[in-house]
Amino acid sequence: MAHIRKPPLVTGISPNEGISWTKVTIRGENLGMGPTDLIGLTICGHNCLLTAEWMSASKIVCRVGQAKNDKGDIIVTTRSGGKGTSTVSFKLLKPEKIGILDQSAVWVDEMNYYDMRTDRNKGIPPLSLRPANPLGIEIDKGKFPQKELEALFPGMSADFTSENFSAAWYLIENHSTTRQEYEYDHRFDQLKMAVMNLKKQANKKNEGSLQYVKGGLSTFFEAQDALSAIHQKLEADGTEKVEGSMTQKLENVLNRASNTADTLFQEVLGRKDKADSTRNALNVLQRFKFLFNLPLNIERNIQKGDYDVVINDYEKAKSLFGKTEVQVFKKYYAEVETRVEALRKLLLDKLLETPSTLHDQKRYIRYLSDLHAEGDPAWQCIGAQHKWILQLMHNCKESYIKEQKGTDVFFSMTQHTPNDNNWVIFPLPHPGSLLVHSPMMDLDSEVRSSSSLGHLSRSASLKRGSSNQSSRDETWRFKAPQQVAFVEKLTKLVVSQLPNFWKLWISYVNGSLFSETAEKSGQMERSKKNARQRQNDFKTMIQQVMKSLVKLIRGALLPFSLGENELREYGGWEMKSELSSQWLPHVIETVRLSYESLAALEIPNDMLQIIQDLIFDLRVRCIMTTLQHTAEDVKRLAEKEDWIVDNEGLTCLPSQFEQCVVHSLQSLRGVLECKPGETSVFQQPKIQEDVYQLSINIMQVFIDCLEQLSTKPDSDVDTTHLSVDVSSSDLFGSIHEDSSLSLERRLLVVLSNCCYLERHTFLNLAEHFEKHGFQGVEKITQVSMDSLKELDQRLFEMYIELKADPIVGSLEPGIYAGYFDWKDCLTPTGR
Repeated sequence: MAHIRKPPLVTGISPNEGISWTKVTIRGENLGMGPTDLIGLTICGHNCLLTAEWMSASKIVCRVGQAKNDKGDIIVTTRSGGKGTSTVSFKLLKPEKIGILDQSAVWVDEMNYYDMRTDRNKGIPPLSLRPANPLGIEIDKGKFPQKELEALFPGMSADFTSENFSAAWYLIENHSTTRQEYEYDHRFDQLKMAVMNLKKQANKKNEGSLQYVKGGLSTFFEAQDALSAIHQKLEADGTEKVEGSMTQKLENVLNRASNTADTLFQEVLGRKDKADSTRNALNVLQRFKFLFNLPLNIERNIQKGDYDVVINDYEKAKSLFGKTEVQVFKKYYAEVETRVEALRKLLLDKLLETPSTLHDQKRYIRYLSDLHAEGDPAWQCIGAQHKWILQLMHNCKESYIKEQKGTDVFFSMTQHTPNDNNWVIFPLPHPGSLLVHSPMMDLDSEVRSSSSLGHLSRSASLKRGSSNQSSRDETWRFKAPQQVAFVEKLTKLVVSQLPNFWKLWISYVNGSLFSETAEKSGQMERSKKNARQRQNDFKTMIQQVMKSLVKLIRGALLPFSLGENELREYGGWEMKSELSSQWLPHVIETVRLSYESLAALEIPNDMLQIIQDLIFDLRVRCIMTTLQHTAEDVKRLAEKEDWIVDNEGLTCLPSQFEQCVVHSLQSLRGVLECKPGETSVFQQPKIQEDVYQLSINIMQVFIDCLEQLSTKPDSDVDTTHLSVDVSSSDLFGSIHEDSSLSLERRLLVVLSNCCYLERHTFLNLAEHFEKHGFQGVEKITQVSMDSLKELDQRLFEMYIELKADPIVGSLEPGIYAGYFDWKDCLTPTGR
């Protein structure tokens, strides 16, 4: 969030009084960050922004306009600080009135004098309307302070032509003195004389009309006679020809005089009119050059990308000329509006472009709000981003499906440092060919180093038996299925794009997308109202993104969980074989990390529940697949039996079996662990039953493996390393070079392994099952023990039968030698 500056404060103005158009210097604090930050300046209530020149954050120069108030504050308004205050004031003085015949060194506008010729009670001529000395005595200007006079006579004036004329103020200003006391009497006599002069003027005013008539009576008679003679002459002329009449002659004389005058002064008057028009045009251009140059300046600033300057100039022009009635101003302002409308369209196109950063989106929305663009640009941007994210997700799927038929992706997994438990995946080219490059792999490459794919080694490197204990610095190369690479890329895409999408909505809701200008115009409140009305629409957008993410992952990993229509839209993968169990924990970890990233944005849990359901199904599938693969690995242990017996009479088979099951359970440790918001996979009875059956199946498969080994023909047994003499007294310790292994010896070895399984291995595995949260462990152990005991009993009976056959064969001929018939013998009574 931008730093909020303090409001402007005016602490000084120089000069602090003057007439209109006086140039003043304003000083203060926080007067703006630049010319574009200054959006308002009033002095005594008059807008002076047009003449304002921003110098620094503490200085502004301008000219005072025609204000209504005689005295007022200086108010500065900035975009960053708002409307300011003032600790000083400016006094607007009225310009000194200059008479019609008074000389002046500068041009003074003509004053609207009151034409007293229409006043019948006043017979004075117009030129004497404002006599220089109405009292008729000597004027002696005093040095009494003007401010004190204004305080003594508030609202009054010393101008005797004013309606608020104050005689006391006039006498103090024009007839006060600071001379010695001996002249006081002389001044008093002059005031008496002034009173007498005023009385005479009053008497003349009362007697003026009558005396004027008496004194000019003869003149009136002469004028009457002259008018009568003219009248008679005109009547006589009217009976004659018009061409020779006196009226016609008089008219001709006047026309000739007018033509002569025009000829004499036409050139001079023409030059004067042309000069006056040129001067007026230059004054207008100089005074309003801001408006006349604005269309070109807008075009230049748009090309340079200085949109702030354009917006500031447009606001200034709109405040000054938005409601003008002058035609030339209307024409240029219409051109400004045309350029601004083009800017609105340009900014909207840039706003809807994808991809774009959150910073640029906020900037363009703020510009459009300041330009009062139609519609709701912020919501349009949110809709465009939503469509773009969905399109990216489907494009990602399509690109990986196309690559599934091409070269597989190989990865090299190595460790950072000996003290670091995290792994990093580096893509390597396939031997003998180039690595197939996906067009989606370059998107958001900056998050690759923190990808959850680094956790893959902990699950993918698990191997059966002692091979898991290889050196930590060893490097493996293995092939990553396209589905795994797709899930990795898809989640990375959503995690990188959705935060900006969510933050844009939050900014839209709280109004931080808009500037102070938009707040003043009420646009921010309208936006907040629109945001409240569109909450359900945005929730639907988020749900669509979550739904697409989950269904695309299901289509790649769990296609059986989708319907037929959904499978056509979100599926399309070639499922040649089921994903191996070593990749499923990595996929689960990837989805979990994505869920944590989205939850950190404070997205409501109900919108993320669909991801939790996906994680649960993936966990269940991983457990089932891992147990099934474990059973297959156990079945293949029979091929690894080398029949090398240790001092305890055991082969490596029980140890390999235990190690195989333990490693499988360890690979499920992260899957079985419940992260925040997750539920245990063993809560559902059906899953408990399936896990129970698969666990028993693993035990039963190994028991069947032992039974197969005990009855396997000699030709199918690998006895290359066999060197134990089971017929010697040291049955399990001696070694000889006999390469054959009889059935009796195999039975003894298997019986020894069965005994070890019953006493140690099954009990150890039960502890591991309980440690990892498996349900019904006692039942699993009991069923396995029973099956093992049945096998032990059958093998023992088989061994006894094999050992008894020679004895029975040697005794049987003697039994039947005397043809003794046992049927004839009495039944033993036990006595």
